[in-house]
Amino acid sequence: MDSKSHWEKVYSEKAATSVSWYQEHATTSLNLIQSTNVAKDASVIDVGGGASTLIDDLLFIGYTNLSVLDLSGAALVAARERIGLSSVNVNWLEADVTKVNLPLHQFDVWHDRAVFHFLNTPEDRAAYVKAVLHAVKPGGHVIIATFAEDGPIQCSGLPVMRYSADGLHKEFGDAFTLSKNLIEVHSTPFGTHQNFVYCYFRKTAL
Repeated sequence: MDSKSHWEKVYSEKAATSVSWYQEHATTSLNLIQSTNVAKDASVIDVGGGASTLIDDLLFIGYTNLSVLDLSGAALVAARERIGLSSVNVNWLEADVTKVNLPLHQFDVWHDRAVFHFLNTPEDRAAYVKAVLHAVKPGGHVIIATFAEDGPIQCSGLPVMRYSADGLHKEFGDAFTLSKNLIEVHSTPFGTHQNFVYCYFRKTAL
């Protein structure tokens, strides 16, 4: 089964609130985005946002230029239906981030919680970083969260990569400055715990 089919199956068969990565509020992500001090009309993209509630909270506190990119159309439908009328104010993109052609220097903030760690080949990771370099403005903000070094070795039946902050920075390279990193212990809907590492980068290259 290819990646798209896998994630369409997940979101077609499970409620968004019953997957292991569900958060009622993506508080850590929200705090890091707010810490960038970008204007409320800055261009923000949530990569792999799918059915995440982050977009709800960004809308609620006044952000007006939001995009959500996800491989799963079913996940995006779930988010749009939950948000309701306000969903028309979001740019919904059904695409593979390693293949998508995003506009040059479009985004002030790039956020990804739990996509990058599913990229198990150097080629896919390089394609992802290339997309960030292309789509994020010079000086822009990049927030990436993956499983930490002591996090799970698989998720949703798929193998994943695990990172330290330095290891994640190495994947992104010298075009990015690591400004902040932290560990979050995520409590799943099943009562288990998963360690995530969050890295906040600034894009320094053109």
